[in-house]
Amino acid sequence: MLKALDAPVAALMAEDPADDRLARARAGDASAFADIVREHQSMVYSLAYHTLRHPAVAEELAQDVFLDLYRSLARIASSAHARAWLRRATSHRCIDRMRRIARRPEVGVEALPDVPAPARPTDVLLAGRIGELIAALPPQPRMVVVLRYQEDLDPSEIAAALNMPVNTVKSHLRRAIAVLRAKLPKEDVDAAR
Repeated sequence: MLKALDAPVAALMAEDPADDRLARARAGDASAFADIVREHQSMVYSLAYHTLRHPAVAEELAQDVFLDLYRSLARIASSAHARAWLRRATSHRCIDRMRRIARRPEVGVEALPDVPAPARPTDVLLAGRIGELIAALPPQPRMVVVLRYQEDLDPSEIAAALNMPVNTVKSHLRRAIAVLRAKLPKEDVDAAR
């Protein structure tokens, strides 16, 4: 009899507080949804910024992604599912945005130079010339490189986020690295190692 009672108690004790927050958000608790946004906002913004390379566009995209999350709360099963959903939604929106820019370059406020921000630690991968070269990659290979090296995802996680086969992810990654190596002077490649 005690063993039968211990199993449900253990299950309740193992329940993830993030899943409880998700259930409260589904029930209409605005503060629970705000907590979910706070928990994931840096990941969503970072992914958008390092892909699109423009702070205002990355902020706008992140807002749209969280609005979509709010509309999709009923379909989100767990906090892990929410994180994967956010990563996938952000990736797809970034790719769509890059394609739209490639078809019809936008000129506007975004073209104006930003006011320099206070100095912050540089991201070694995306600093300087390497960042420019990554920004010149086509949308899908660029997203794969950002997910691999900025978000530190393995190829199977990237495949799940982008809804593509793992071998396609590996091919995009291999080709993108070959393009980057070919465009960097040999001494820069040796210094990066």
